[in-house]
Amino acid sequence: MGLYVGSWYSGPLGKRAYGEISAAELDEALRRINGFEKALVDDGALIIKIWLHLSKKQQARRLRKLAQNPQTRWRVSKRDRRHLGLYDTFRPIAEHVLRITSSGEAPWNIVEGADARYRELSVGQIILDRLSERLQDHHPSSENLAPGLVPPPQSGRPVTLLNSLDLSLSLKRADYRQQLETQQGRLNHLTRKALNKGISSVMVMEGWDAAGKGGVIRRMVPGMDARHYHIIPIAAPNEEERAHHYLWRFWHHISRAGHVTIYDRSWYGRVLVERVEGFASRDEWMRAYSEINDFEAQLVEHGIVLTKIWLHIDRDEQLRRFQAREETPFKRHKITDEDYRNREKWDLYEQAVNDMVERTSTEYAPWVMVEANDKKHARIKTLRVFFDRLEAALRRHR
Repeated sequence: MGLYVGSWYSGPLGKRAYGEISAAELDEALRRINGFEKALVDDGALIIKIWLHLSKKQQARRLRKLAQNPQTRWRVSKRDRRHLGLYDTFRPIAEHVLRITSSGEAPWNIVEGADARYRELSVGQIILDRLSERLQDHHPSSENLAPGLVPPPQSGRPVTLLNSLDLSLSLKRADYRQQLETQQGRLNHLTRKALNKGISSVMVMEGWDAAGKGGVIRRMVPGMDARHYHIIPIAAPNEEERAHHYLWRFWHHISRAGHVTIYDRSWYGRVLVERVEGFASRDEWMRAYSEINDFEAQLVEHGIVLTKIWLHIDRDEQLRRFQAREETPFKRHKITDEDYRNREKWDLYEQAVNDMVERTSTEYAPWVMVEANDKKHARIKTLRVFFDRLEAALRRHR
């Protein structure tokens, strides 16, 4: 066994952050790293890659604590302080490095590093799981588990993107009505300006069953000209779509110049439903992360304003909404046995969502997590996010 603290990633990452190499030179170094790791794996090596993540505030707090203790002060170097000052430069570069080098044969495992007990348990569990898989010489019993899936500790749930959201956020009805009218008016103004300038928009709406995707969309469209937006509901692929690459059917609906396209579910089904339900193999959905990132990069480079929304609710709220649908005659068609069956796989879907956000929230197409237990809050926040993205694009095109 070999334990690398830093490894072959430190050099290219640091040199790029300090401006010593170009973006193209970094990508060339990453291409060589991918080839090097693949050669090791093909020769029988097991590579376990772990990235311990800290926010800027957490890192500053940790360095300050070490510096204040006479026994640990020596551990804080000038280089550490200099790196803290470059945190905002390092972060997007690190995200790029992780995205490009998280391959099917050597995926990255991202662990929140703020809490020592969670960090140590998670890293130990990842190593144990990967070694056990190799010794048994087969995939995990459930192929939809991500590499490094860490089960919740007995004392509670692990720290993840989803369970760190504040689902108590809400909006009073009077404030909601006022803000909704204001946001719809601003949206109308901006979409007309975008049409005149030929700036297209794509909104990806994802979330749990009954999270309120349709409700958000219905509050958006009154602010836009019906001739210039398109809503694309995504269901199971038909026979023709299954005969093509899974991204093929989404290209058909990309916005014309100046138009808005809203996807009610999207290409992320590959790493969510298809992963959890076993419709895609482990290699297929692991490969999809980089395929989706490349696809979205092409959209953004073409000038399309891409907004990705995840509407998040908790299990209790989902059940309450399911029951409300069953009790409302005109909503009963929206609830099926499959919805309840999917609830039984909540933990698997939750892990898939966390992995999706970590691996596809890029600097050019970040995910926005919307707390949706309160529908009014979710609708207004989503409208504001879309408005802000479109407004920023218009400023760039002046």
